Amino acid sequence: MRQSWIAVDLDAIAANTRAIARAVDPAALCAVVKADAYGHGDVPVAEAALSGGATWLAVALVSEGVRLREAGIEAPILVLAEPEAGDISTMISWDLTPTVYRTSFANALAESAEAADTVVPVHLKLDTGMHRVGADAEEAFAVARLIDDHDHLRLEALWTHFAVSDEDSEFTAHQAQEFRAFRKRLDDEGIIPDMMHAANTAGALDYPDARFDLVRVGLGIYGLRPTPGVGTDVSLWPAMSVLSKVSYVRDLPAGARPSYGRIRPLPSDAGVATVPIGYADGIARRLSSRGGEVLVNGRRYPFAGTITMDQVVIDIGDDPVSVGDEVVFLGRQGAEEITAEEWADRLDTINYEVVCHFGPRLPRVYTGSSDGE
Repeated sequence: MRQSWIAVDLDAIAANTRAIARAVDPAALCAVVKADAYGHGDVPVAEAALSGGATWLAVALVSEGVRLREAGIEAPILVLAEPEAGDISTMISWDLTPTVYRTSFANALAESAEAADTVVPVHLKLDTGMHRVGADAEEAFAVARLIDDHDHLRLEALWTHFAVSDEDSEFTAHQAQEFRAFRKRLDDEGIIPDMMHAANTAGALDYPDARFDLVRVGLGIYGLRPTPGVGTDVSLWPAMSVLSKVSYVRDLPAGARPSYGRIRPLPSDAGVATVPIGYADGIARRLSSRGGEVLVNGRRYPFAGTITMDQVVIDIGDDPVSVGDEVVFLGRQGAEEITAEEWADRLDTINYEVVCHFGPRLPRVYTGSSDGE
């Protein structure tokens, strides 16, 4: 087997969840585990987050929710967007909580709930400025009336999503005010949802007045922050490391140009180390031209040439690096650390994309305990 893998610290997941849950109390915490738990592995992360105090889980797709149920997870699971109509019966049978924002979907959901002879709790999503999915105020009011009038639907929650809570407090306050105003409109009509939720990681940590009854935390439970200044009074520990081992070492003369494109001559005689991991695994090809580095024996080393599909070459100078030495692409080794934020800065992207980008060829190896003990 290739000596390349992702290590996920479940104790860090549980500790991050616990720290955030304490910070947002008395609001409940929903752990967002969509996209295979941001690349960390959905079932182990969900179990660790629940052990750390999360009481809800959230996914993007019905299939993601079904995977959690098949693993024996019984906590409430919110599907964050309306699925295709053909998935409604699956959603109901696996006890997944639907998000609703169109009357057409609400009607189809009501028909399926009636056919199944069950009452389905739903979360109505109001668009207050994100403009991705969600109903404007008039459509949302119509959907709320439909839900309230139907015996097989129950308005469990009203929710919205903050677009810029990590960078624009004025617009975030505007969204929260729109959200409260709509809730008052429902109250005036006697339509009373059981709860409200709006805050993502940045909203949960930095906007106490916007925590409402539940916060939906994704990035934070993985030990990452949307921007460096978010929630600095809450300690978080990155849970993911990306690791490999040196597979080959050789010496090359000054001026040699390793890898495709021959883009970089070695400035002096140097050793180079080959590592069996590449862009097919999620090691962004652009890192090799943007100053990307790895850790070996607690020291930083640059790429010696273009990152290829299955392998990378590292310039180790005249340092004693051997076949089998561990190579850290993301994570800590000794006193040095390479973070998702460092990658994001070099690649002009965000840390969310960095951790979600690692492919299925890298096995996930779990450390710690999913029960947080």
